Amino acid sequence: MARIVRFLTPAGPAFGLIEDDTVYTLPGDPFAGPLQMGERLGKVESLKLLPPVQPSKIICVGRNYAAHAAEHHAPLPEEPMLFLKPPSALIGHGDPILIPQGIGQVEHEAELAVIIGRQAWRVDRLSALDYVLGYTCANDVSARDLQRKDNQWGRAKGFDTFCPLGPWIVTDLDPRDLAVSCRLNGEQRQHARTSEMVFDVPALIAFISRVMTLLPGDVILTGTPAGVGPLADGDTVEVEVEGIGVLRNPVQNGPAWAD
Repeated sequence: MARIVRFLTPAGPAFGLIEDDTVYTLPGDPFAGPLQMGERLGKVESLKLLPPVQPSKIICVGRNYAAHAAEHHAPLPEEPMLFLKPPSALIGHGDPILIPQGIGQVEHEAELAVIIGRQAWRVDRLSALDYVLGYTCANDVSARDLQRKDNQWGRAKGFDTFCPLGPWIVTDLDPRDLAVSCRLNGEQRQHARTSEMVFDVPALIAFISRVMTLLPGDVILTGTPAGVGPLADGDTVEVEVEGIGVLRNPVQNGPAWAD
Protein backbone atom coordinates (compact mmCIF):
# COMPACT_ATOMS: atom_id res chain seq x y z
CA MET A 1 0.00 0.00 0.00
CA ALA A 2 1.34 3.41 -0.98
CA ARG A 3 0.14 6.99 -0.64
CA ILE A 4 0.69 9.11 -3.75
CA VAL A 5 0.47 12.86 -3.37
CA ARG A 6 0.57 15.64 -5.94
CA PHE A 7 1.86 19.03 -4.85
CA LEU A 8 3.10 22.36 -6.12
CA THR A 9 6.81 23.14 -6.55
CA PRO A 10 8.55 26.22 -7.98
CA ALA A 11 8.93 24.22 -11.21
CA GLY A 12 5.26 23.19 -11.30
CA PRO A 13 3.18 20.21 -10.13
CA ALA A 14 5.03 17.09 -8.97
CA PHE A 15 4.15 13.67 -7.56
CA GLY A 16 5.51 12.28 -4.32
CA LEU A 17 5.18 9.34 -1.96
CA ILE A 18 4.22 9.69 1.69
CA GLU A 19 5.83 7.55 4.38
CA ASP A 20 4.50 8.30 7.86
CA ASP A 21 4.05 12.11 7.56
CA THR A 22 7.06 12.71 5.31
CA VAL A 23 6.95 13.26 1.54
CA TYR A 24 9.59 11.88 -0.82
CA THR A 25 9.96 12.63 -4.51
CA LEU A 26 8.48 10.13 -6.94
CA PRO A 27 10.72 9.83 -10.00
CA GLY A 28 8.80 9.19 -13.18
CA ASP A 29 5.10 8.78 -13.81
CA PRO A 30 3.00 6.91 -11.21
CA PHE A 31 0.86 5.57 -14.08
CA ALA A 32 3.81 4.20 -16.04
CA GLY A 33 5.93 2.09 -13.76
CA PRO A 34 6.93 1.00 -10.27
CA LEU A 35 6.56 3.49 -7.43
CA GLN A 36 10.08 4.32 -6.30
CA MET A 37 10.88 6.60 -3.38
CA GLY A 38 13.32 9.40 -4.11
CA GLU A 39 14.62 12.43 -2.24
CA ARG A 40 13.18 13.44 1.12
CA LEU A 41 11.22 16.71 0.87
CA GLY A 42 9.69 17.30 4.30
CA LYS A 43 6.41 17.03 6.18
CA VAL A 44 3.24 16.76 4.12
CA GLU A 45 1.66 19.74 5.91
CA SER A 46 4.48 21.96 4.63
CA LEU A 47 3.47 21.39 0.99
CA LYS A 48 0.74 22.95 -1.12
CA LEU A 49 -1.37 19.93 -2.07
CA LEU A 50 -3.03 19.77 -5.48
CA PRO A 51 -5.81 17.51 -6.76
CA PRO A 52 -3.98 14.16 -6.92
CA VAL A 53 -4.62 13.70 -10.67
CA GLN A 54 -5.47 15.69 -13.80
CA PRO A 55 -8.15 13.49 -15.41
CA SER A 56 -9.49 13.62 -18.94
CA LYS A 57 -12.94 13.17 -17.36
CA ILE A 58 -14.72 12.78 -14.04
CA ILE A 59 -17.52 10.21 -14.21
CA CYS A 60 -20.09 10.37 -11.43
CA VAL A 61 -22.74 7.90 -10.31
CA GLY A 62 -26.13 9.06 -9.07
CA ARG A 63 -28.36 7.35 -6.51
CA ASN A 64 -25.87 4.62 -5.68
CA TYR A 65 -26.95 4.41 -2.02
CA ALA A 66 -30.56 3.46 -1.38
CA ALA A 67 -30.95 5.82 1.58
CA HIS A 68 -29.75 8.80 -0.47
CA ALA A 69 -32.24 7.98 -3.24
CA ALA A 70 -34.96 7.74 -0.60
CA GLU A 71 -34.16 11.15 0.90
CA HIS A 72 -34.80 12.66 -2.54
CA HIS A 73 -37.93 10.50 -3.05
CA ALA A 74 -36.29 9.00 -6.14
CA PRO A 75 -36.38 5.38 -7.32
CA LEU A 76 -33.28 3.23 -7.39
CA PRO A 77 -31.82 2.95 -10.90
CA GLU A 78 -31.83 -0.40 -12.65
CA GLU A 79 -28.40 0.46 -14.14
CA PRO A 80 -25.74 2.88 -12.91
CA MET A 81 -26.89 6.45 -13.48
CA LEU A 82 -23.95 8.35 -14.99
CA PHE A 83 -23.16 12.03 -15.35
CA LEU A 84 -19.96 14.03 -15.81
CA LYS A 85 -18.21 16.80 -13.94
CA PRO A 86 -15.65 18.91 -15.85
CA PRO A 87 -11.98 18.68 -14.83
CA SER A 88 -12.11 22.47 -14.34
CA ALA A 89 -14.25 21.83 -11.23
CA LEU A 90 -11.31 20.18 -9.43
CA ILE A 91 -9.68 21.66 -6.35
CA GLY A 92 -7.35 20.10 -3.81
CA HIS A 93 -7.22 19.64 -0.07
CA GLY A 94 -7.44 22.99 1.68
CA ASP A 95 -8.67 24.94 -1.34
CA PRO A 96 -11.89 26.94 -0.87
CA ILE A 97 -15.22 25.87 -2.33
CA LEU A 98 -16.65 29.04 -3.88
CA ILE A 99 -20.44 29.36 -3.90
CA PRO A 100 -21.68 31.57 -6.75
CA GLN A 101 -24.21 34.00 -5.37
CA GLY A 102 -27.75 33.73 -6.71
CA ILE A 103 -27.86 30.00 -7.53
CA GLY A 104 -29.77 28.84 -4.46
CA GLN A 105 -28.86 26.01 -2.10
CA VAL A 106 -25.47 24.30 -2.55
CA GLU A 107 -24.88 20.97 -0.81
CA HIS A 108 -22.03 18.60 0.10
CA GLU A 109 -21.85 14.99 -1.11
CA ALA A 110 -19.11 12.81 0.39
CA GLU A 111 -17.87 10.04 -1.91
CA LEU A 112 -15.22 7.40 -2.48
CA ALA A 113 -13.31 8.24 -5.66
CA VAL A 114 -11.67 5.62 -7.88
CA ILE A 115 -8.52 6.59 -9.81
CA ILE A 116 -8.03 4.63 -13.03
CA GLY A 117 -4.46 3.42 -13.53
CA ARG A 118 -4.42 2.17 -17.11
CA GLN A 119 -6.61 2.30 -20.18
CA ALA A 120 -9.82 0.34 -19.74
CA TRP A 121 -12.26 -0.51 -22.51
CA ARG A 122 -15.01 -3.09 -22.15
CA VAL A 123 -13.38 -4.75 -19.16
CA ASP A 124 -15.23 -7.45 -17.25
CA ARG A 125 -16.23 -7.23 -13.63
CA LEU A 126 -13.79 -9.90 -12.47
CA SER A 127 -10.75 -8.03 -13.80
CA ALA A 128 -12.01 -4.48 -13.24
CA LEU A 129 -9.91 -3.73 -10.15
CA ASP A 130 -6.74 -4.56 -12.11
CA TYR A 131 -7.28 -1.20 -13.89
CA VAL A 132 -7.32 0.84 -10.67
CA LEU A 133 -4.33 2.83 -9.45
CA GLY A 134 -5.96 3.67 -6.14
CA TYR A 135 -8.62 5.57 -4.25
CA THR A 136 -9.15 8.98 -2.72
CA CYS A 137 -11.84 11.18 -1.14
CA ALA A 138 -14.20 13.39 -3.13
CA ASN A 139 -16.94 15.93 -2.52
CA ASP A 140 -19.52 16.13 -5.32
CA VAL A 141 -20.62 19.69 -4.51
CA SER A 142 -24.07 20.28 -6.02
CA ALA A 143 -26.28 23.31 -6.63
CA ARG A 144 -29.50 21.58 -5.68
CA ASP A 145 -31.98 24.22 -6.91
CA LEU A 146 -30.34 24.29 -10.34
CA GLN A 147 -30.31 20.51 -10.45
CA ARG A 148 -34.09 20.49 -10.06
CA LYS A 149 -34.64 23.44 -12.38
CA ASP A 150 -32.50 22.17 -15.26
CA ASN A 151 -33.68 18.55 -15.09
CA GLN A 152 -30.11 17.55 -15.87
CA TRP A 153 -26.99 17.98 -13.80
CA GLY A 154 -24.21 19.49 -15.91
CA ARG A 155 -24.59 23.07 -14.67
CA ALA A 156 -25.56 22.21 -11.09
CA LYS A 157 -22.47 20.07 -10.53
CA GLY A 158 -20.03 21.72 -12.93
CA PHE A 159 -19.13 25.06 -11.36
CA ASP A 160 -15.48 25.80 -10.71
CA THR A 161 -14.40 24.43 -7.27
CA PHE A 162 -17.34 21.97 -7.16
CA CYS A 163 -15.11 18.86 -7.11
CA PRO A 164 -12.71 18.79 -4.15
CA LEU A 165 -10.48 15.72 -4.50
CA GLY A 166 -7.73 14.36 -2.26
CA PRO A 167 -5.75 14.64 -0.16
CA TRP A 168 -3.80 11.79 -1.79
CA ILE A 169 -4.26 8.45 -3.57
CA VAL A 170 -4.01 5.20 -1.60
CA THR A 171 -3.12 2.10 -3.60
CA ASP A 172 -3.99 -1.55 -2.88
CA LEU A 173 -7.06 -0.67 -0.84
CA ASP A 174 -10.03 -3.03 -0.77
CA PRO A 175 -13.06 -0.87 -1.72
CA ARG A 176 -15.75 -3.36 -0.72
CA ASP A 177 -16.52 -2.17 2.83
CA LEU A 178 -15.06 1.26 3.66
CA ALA A 179 -16.66 3.89 5.89
CA VAL A 180 -17.52 7.14 4.07
CA SER A 181 -18.29 10.18 6.22
CA CYS A 182 -18.90 13.91 5.94
CA ARG A 183 -18.53 16.46 8.74
CA LEU A 184 -19.68 20.05 8.55
CA ASN A 185 -18.00 22.33 11.09
CA GLY A 186 -17.09 19.22 13.07
CA GLU A 187 -20.62 17.76 13.14
CA GLN A 188 -21.20 14.48 11.32
CA ARG A 189 -23.74 14.80 8.53
CA GLN A 190 -23.17 11.66 6.42
CA HIS A 191 -21.98 8.17 7.27
CA ALA A 192 -22.29 4.87 5.44
CA ARG A 193 -20.18 1.99 4.18
CA THR A 194 -19.32 1.20 0.60
CA SER A 195 -20.84 -2.24 1.12
CA GLU A 196 -24.20 -0.40 1.00
CA MET A 197 -23.66 0.72 -2.61
CA VAL A 198 -26.27 -0.41 -5.11
CA PHE A 199 -23.48 -1.03 -7.67
CA ASP A 200 -20.01 -1.83 -6.31
CA VAL A 201 -16.72 -0.56 -7.71
CA PRO A 202 -16.02 -3.50 -10.09
CA ALA A 203 -19.56 -3.28 -11.47
CA LEU A 204 -19.17 0.47 -12.05
CA ILE A 205 -15.87 0.11 -13.89
CA ALA A 206 -17.22 -2.68 -16.08
CA PHE A 207 -20.38 -0.70 -16.89
CA ILE A 208 -18.67 2.63 -17.57
CA SER A 209 -15.94 1.06 -19.71
CA ARG A 210 -18.64 -0.22 -22.05
CA VAL A 211 -19.80 3.35 -22.57
CA MET A 212 -16.48 5.19 -22.80
CA THR A 213 -12.79 4.35 -22.73
CA LEU A 214 -11.30 5.06 -19.32
CA LEU A 215 -7.83 6.62 -19.44
CA PRO A 216 -5.08 6.71 -16.81
CA GLY A 217 -5.95 9.37 -14.27
CA ASP A 218 -9.67 9.35 -14.95
CA VAL A 219 -11.82 9.61 -11.83
CA ILE A 220 -15.02 7.75 -10.93
CA LEU A 221 -17.12 9.22 -8.10
CA THR A 222 -19.06 6.28 -6.73
CA GLY A 223 -22.11 8.00 -5.23
CA THR A 224 -22.99 9.62 -1.92
CA PRO A 225 -24.74 8.32 1.20
CA ALA A 226 -27.79 9.90 2.79
CA GLY A 227 -27.43 13.08 4.82
CA VAL A 228 -26.49 15.63 2.16
CA GLY A 229 -27.02 19.19 3.30
CA PRO A 230 -26.34 22.86 2.67
CA LEU A 231 -23.01 24.68 2.64
CA ALA A 232 -22.60 28.34 3.57
CA ASP A 233 -19.91 30.98 3.70
CA GLY A 234 -17.58 30.32 6.63
CA ASP A 235 -18.22 26.58 6.84
CA THR A 236 -15.54 23.91 6.84
CA VAL A 237 -16.50 20.62 5.21
CA GLU A 238 -14.58 17.37 5.69
CA VAL A 239 -14.89 14.11 3.74
CA GLU A 240 -13.29 11.08 5.35
CA VAL A 241 -12.90 7.65 3.79
CA GLU A 242 -11.63 4.77 5.90
CA GLY A 243 -8.06 3.82 5.00
CA ILE A 244 -7.44 7.05 3.06
CA GLY A 245 -7.73 10.12 5.27
CA VAL A 246 -9.56 13.43 5.43
CA LEU A 247 -10.27 15.90 2.62
CA ARG A 248 -10.90 19.31 4.20
CA ASN A 249 -12.11 22.46 2.43
CA PRO A 250 -13.34 25.85 3.64
CA VAL A 251 -16.44 27.35 2.04
CA GLN A 252 -16.60 30.94 0.81
CA ASN A 253 -19.02 33.08 -1.10
CA GLY A 254 -17.97 33.48 -4.72
CA PRO A 255 -18.92 36.05 -7.34
CA ALA A 256 -22.51 36.60 -8.32
CA TRP A 257 -23.90 34.16 -10.87
CA ALA A 258 -25.46 37.00 -12.87
CA ASP A 259 -24.29 40.61 -12.57
